[in-house]
Amino acid sequence: MEAKAETTVGEAVRVSKLDHSLAGSLAWSVVGNWSSQVFSWASFLIVARLLSPADFGVVSMAVILFVYLRYLGEFGITQTVVTLRHLTDHQLAQLNSIAASLGVACFGLSCALAYPVALFFKTPRVVPVVVVTCVALVALGLRAVPEGLLNKDLRFRWLSLVEAGCRLLAAAATLVLALLGFAYWALVLGNLLYVLVRTALVVKARPHGFALPRLESIRKELLFGWHTLVATFAWASYEKLDNVTAGRTLGQAALGLYGMAWNLANIPLEKVTSLVVGVIPSYFAAVQNDPAALRRYLRGLSEALALATFPATIGLALVARELVPFALGRKWLGMVPALEVLCVYVSFRSLVALLDRVLTAVGNPRFVMWTQLWALAILPCAFYVGSHWGITGIALGWVAAYPLVALPLYRKVFRTIDMRFAEYFRALRPAVDATVVMALSVTGLKWILPSSGPLLLRLLLEIAVGATAYIATMLLLHGGRARTFLSMAKGLRRSREGGV
Repeated sequence: MEAKAETTVGEAVRVSKLDHSLAGSLAWSVVGNWSSQVFSWASFLIVARLLSPADFGVVSMAVILFVYLRYLGEFGITQTVVTLRHLTDHQLAQLNSIAASLGVACFGLSCALAYPVALFFKTPRVVPVVVVTCVALVALGLRAVPEGLLNKDLRFRWLSLVEAGCRLLAAAATLVLALLGFAYWALVLGNLLYVLVRTALVVKARPHGFALPRLESIRKELLFGWHTLVATFAWASYEKLDNVTAGRTLGQAALGLYGMAWNLANIPLEKVTSLVVGVIPSYFAAVQNDPAALRRYLRGLSEALALATFPATIGLALVARELVPFALGRKWLGMVPALEVLCVYVSFRSLVALLDRVLTAVGNPRFVMWTQLWALAILPCAFYVGSHWGITGIALGWVAAYPLVALPLYRKVFRTIDMRFAEYFRALRPAVDATVVMALSVTGLKWILPSSGPLLLRLLLEIAVGATAYIATMLLLHGGRARTFLSMAKGLRRSREGGV
């Protein structure tokens, strides 16, 4: 009995330390990401005014191939290093050799596919853009294992500082190149600079040796990586096939408009996604054998994500008709309906992003793989059908088909960690209530305000009314939860100041 009590106390202490570490990691990630994001947003708005929708369309065409080859080159090795806790140094060295070799091979494949990609999109100037963009594949292969080890060691303070610095450098370089008249090359070279600098810093911080791969000694690890790769490859495919559909069926300018709408809709989610991909899987993996801890993390993180992303994404949809012409110019007005629809999809996706991380952490990437393959089967059909109604129809394809992907994930996760839907929904209730009141308030204001009024004044009034409605609803209906998250925010600040 005494030994059991000591084990229970020891486990409680370990979980408490993990909670404190998670708070500190989130704090540093939030501070690092948002400190660079302010400058990145400002430079992006300037670049969007300097470049044309066609420039963004050319880069989007090249990025489609890059995304596919990136995940093929990484082969799920970073996630394998994070999740499988028993890997020896020799196994890591073998995985390092495989990742580096795949990076080089994928770059060679990109050179061979550059011309066929240009033929597919009927845009010859895409060829050199593909080649230069895919130079980053070599760097990504070299950093797969070192980055996995840094995540496994929970060194998120260092990672967040590196991320912020590299983002600032890339944004500054992109802006300067755009001002100098480099057109779409400003985007290409800015992104390449980010990847190369970040890779150099990561490899220097956590170097690891290489070894000749022996498949019999890493068969299980490669199978785990294979399941992760296929799932990620399928996800990357349907994430970009909406762009492929827009470019192929509607043309280069339409792709530029749709790509900008997609980027703007995802801005509120971009930094949250970096937390989901970068920070949270390491902590899920650390408690992979503790369903109670997994339920608590999923419940708390889902509530926090909803409170952060719902007002941002739905709020962006509500003010899009005023924000887009004011911030980007009237040449981008054609993307507004698609942006409004995509914001609705993104608000839901922010929550679903946690689910496959839970299943992967508990050692079930195979189910995630099949779910993503199912998504790859149905979503392109939705995009193609929707394209008959332009880029807005493609955006509606997400809203119509994505719930069919999310529902199996929810069912599997709830069964795996023994969680009830009512428990999960209670965590989302404050954000849902406040967002509904915010939407009704802003919509009512739009009816009252004269359409001929100054654009900036309308935009500021809508933002002020929406923010007030959201905060007031939280305080009046869910004051207890608001105070809890205020305490958590203070704890995050103390964790950051304490250097966790």
